[in-house]
Amino acid sequence: MTTTTDQNNTNNNNMPPEILDVIIIGAGPCGLAVAARLQEETPSAIFTDEEHQRYHWIKRHSGRMSLVQAHNRKMKGVKADKYTGIGSGRRDRSTSSSRSDSSTNGSDASSSSWSSSCSSSSRYSMLVLDSSGNRWMEKWNRLFRMLEIEHLRSPMFFHVDPGDRDGLLAYTQEMGREKELWEITGCVGQELSKHKKKKKRIKSRTTSEVEVDERDRKDYFTPSTKLFADYCASIVSRYGLDVPGQILQQEVDDIKYDIVRELSTTEKFFTVITKDGRKFYSRAVVLAIGPGGAKIMPWQLSSEEQMGACHSMDIRSFPSPNVKSKIKEHRETNVVVVGGGLTSAQLADMAIRKGVTRVWYLLRSGLKVKPFDVDLTWMGKFRNYEKAVFWSADDDDERLEMIKTARNGGSITPRFHKILKQHVTCKRLSIHTHTVIASKEFDPSSKTWRITTDPPIPDLPPRIDYLYFATGVNSNVSEIPLLRTINCEYPIEVKQGLPCITDDLMWKQDVPLFVTGKLAALRLGPGAANLEGARLGAERVAWALEETLGKGKGDEKAEEESSASSTLLKSFCGLGNRYAGLSLA
Repeated sequence: MTTTTDQNNTNNNNMPPEILDVIIIGAGPCGLAVAARLQEETPSAIFTDEEHQRYHWIKRHSGRMSLVQAHNRKMKGVKADKYTGIGSGRRDRSTSSSRSDSSTNGSDASSSSWSSSCSSSSRYSMLVLDSSGNRWMEKWNRLFRMLEIEHLRSPMFFHVDPGDRDGLLAYTQEMGREKELWEITGCVGQELSKHKKKKKRIKSRTTSEVEVDERDRKDYFTPSTKLFADYCASIVSRYGLDVPGQILQQEVDDIKYDIVRELSTTEKFFTVITKDGRKFYSRAVVLAIGPGGAKIMPWQLSSEEQMGACHSMDIRSFPSPNVKSKIKEHRETNVVVVGGGLTSAQLADMAIRKGVTRVWYLLRSGLKVKPFDVDLTWMGKFRNYEKAVFWSADDDDERLEMIKTARNGGSITPRFHKILKQHVTCKRLSIHTHTVIASKEFDPSSKTWRITTDPPIPDLPPRIDYLYFATGVNSNVSEIPLLRTINCEYPIEVKQGLPCITDDLMWKQDVPLFVTGKLAALRLGPGAANLEGARLGAERVAWALEETLGKGKGDEKAEEESSASSTLLKSFCGLGNRYAGLSLA
């Protein structure tokens, strides 16, 4: 795999700069999903499980014995390795052989089946830039550790593996880690039916009317944070995405798409400029930065006020040093948490567990409780209908309204709702819906706040020790600093901060800047911001990149012309035109 560790306009030998195929900005779930999909030959969106197994079995045994010899010997001497996952075709032969030997001896080979080697070659030269670190999921893992989040909110089929929709479930079972799964209650089978009876006061309702069938119960568990992190690490290893120097800790300052003077060509390339002035060049860029905008705050904190308040994305230690010292001294402490999503509930719970005397939980709207961040209809048995309605909408304004309806603001899970109610019963938590901070005054000497609310809270203490704002991030593509040149030179229509990109998630037809994640919501739907949206976005980006970079069809044709065995292999796998091999006779 081609990686870049240091690039400038020209090197010491006055050679022209290296032109990469693609630069991915962001090493989070969306970036990892794209990188993995670009290396996957048989994505689950196209190939069935049987086709996966057949294809990788053939690749694993190619060159050992011809199929004709095997037939004449009645399969004696040919022994198939245990099929252990979609990525098995990329593992080296020594790993495969050792796994086969261990399975023959009756030993447990589950751990080695997911310990795959790097791919020997890459279809694209690739570089990843991320401001948080030089490893995949660095910011994601740091925030989960900081907030002490034990489990994800997403179901088992929400992940970034392009090879297998049920890959996370298979990994969990193969590793014997089923105990790390929590069932997502209230959304499968009769349980949802009872819930709807109570909510809508319907006298009778059959199980055929529920959103999720009983047979899909295996999908409606949520993995532990450690399990999901290990699974992502196995994906990185399987596709050879852990090559040193492939991810650079660099904050991107600007992106330009124009003719590069240093190159003797009239073709346009991307120039990605970092904060420290370094430049990287590529034919395509993938923007995988999540919401990408500025943090939403009730007001901009001054330098003094930052000693007593912060956004949830800026937490470095919890609780804050002044609150922690008061807890050690057994003094009364009061903390205010502002927000209406799951992060705000997790902060309130963690503050109480850390010893804060009382937490005041303020929500601008009501407290919404639901299993996922989108309505269940987008995930249950009617999800294809909802997606079809979305994709067939007349315009982006209609899609925008569907997104708002499906997400309906921040919400918390039933599990955390139960936890919060327990804290309320113990008088450690006070929840105030439809309440905002009306006035505030910070005392730098005591590092405490004096605040008033609208409507007023009668028993609110005169001194608040710390304020946490779990108020989200503003998703406005027009205000993202690194896109200022692109927005100026290649303007596109924007709907309430979301770009009106092409169906291939491309900025414009002639500008191969791809957008995935929440910023691609007008094309991917309400789930664009979650893990499922990351995988769906990666699929579209991969298809478009094959056409944009001139790969895919051209490479496949070259393979068929260079080797007759390639045609026979594809024919046996059921790929392409299986009758094309007859011309070889």
